[in-house]
Amino acid sequence: MQTIINELLAAAIAQRASDVYILPQAKTYQIRLRHATGLVAWRTLPFVRGQQVISYFKFHANMTVSESRRPQVGAMTWPGDVPIELRFSTVGDFANRESLVLRLIYPYALTASAYLVPAQERQLQQVASRRGLVLLAGPTGAGKTTTLYNIASQLSETAVVLTVEDPVEIKEPRFMQLQVNPAAGMTYEALIKVGLRHRPDVFIVGEIRDAATAQAAIRAALSGHLVLSTVHAQHAAGAISRLQDLGVANQQLRQVLTASCYQRLLPRLAGGPAVLLDLLHGEQLWTTTQMTERWQQNLDEAVRTHQISTATAQQFQFG
Repeated sequence: MQTIINELLAAAIAQRASDVYILPQAKTYQIRLRHATGLVAWRTLPFVRGQQVISYFKFHANMTVSESRRPQVGAMTWPGDVPIELRFSTVGDFANRESLVLRLIYPYALTASAYLVPAQERQLQQVASRRGLVLLAGPTGAGKTTTLYNIASQLSETAVVLTVEDPVEIKEPRFMQLQVNPAAGMTYEALIKVGLRHRPDVFIVGEIRDAATAQAAIRAALSGHLVLSTVHAQHAAGAISRLQDLGVANQQLRQVLTASCYQRLLPRLAGGPAVLLDLLHGEQLWTTTQMTERWQQNLDEAVRTHQISTATAQQFQFG
C-alpha cells in the first residue's frame, strides 16, 4: 500500500497535477490526474485496493475511516524535500461506493509560473501598487491563489500582509494568515473586520462568494487597503457583474475597483505551463463586457513564436 501511495504522489508531483481523482467503476477504481493539459489516467486498481487507498488517506487526514457515505473533508502535509499540502474530499454514491478527490497545494515559490506575455506580470504589479480592489477570476486550478501570493510577496518587504482564506492553502510565514471557521463564528466577514484592527496594508481574501464577504471586502478597500481576491466568473468583466449581483453598488465599485483580471494556465510546448491574463483597468472596467481582443491576439502571438500549439490556442480561445 505504501508503495502505491508513494508512486501516486510522486507521479502527481512530477506532473505538477492540481488534483487526483480516485473514482469507483463497476469492479475497479480508476485514478486520474488533472494538470494544465487536462485529465490523464494514471492507474486502474482492483476495487478493494482502491478502497484501501482511500482509507489510507482518510486515516492520515484525521477523517472518519468507517464513514463512507457522508461527505468528509480533511488535510495533511506530505513530507519530502519540499513538503506539499494535501486537501481531501470524500463522498459515497447511491451504491455506497466512495470516491476521493485530492487537491495538491504546492509552495508558491515553486509554482510561480512564467507569464506567456512577460509584460503582464509587470503590469499586474504596477496595478497592485495603487491600492483598492484587485479581482482575479478563472476556473479552479488556474493558479489564482499563487498569483495573489506572488503579488503580495513582492509588496511584503514594505507592507504588512494579512490573509483570510477557507482554508489557508499556502503557508507563508511573512503573512498573518487567518482561516475561516463558520462553526466558531469566524466567517470571512468577521475575520476581515478583525483584520482591519490589525491595520495591515494588504488583504488577501481567498474568495468573494456571498454578499456579506463582498461588502466586507469593499469596506476594506474603501478604507485605503489593497484588497486582492478571487471571484467566480467567465471573464474579467464578468467579475464586476458578479459583485453587482452580490449587491455591491455600482458607485462603490467605481470608487474602489482598481483592476479585474481573468487568468488561465496554458500548457507550453516547452518549459511547463504559463499564465495568461486578460486584464482590465481604468475606463476599460466600465466599457468592456466580454473577453477582450487582446486575449486572442496574445494566443495568436504565442502560436507564432512557438510557445504554444495551435490546438492549445483553439482550446483556450474563449477563456
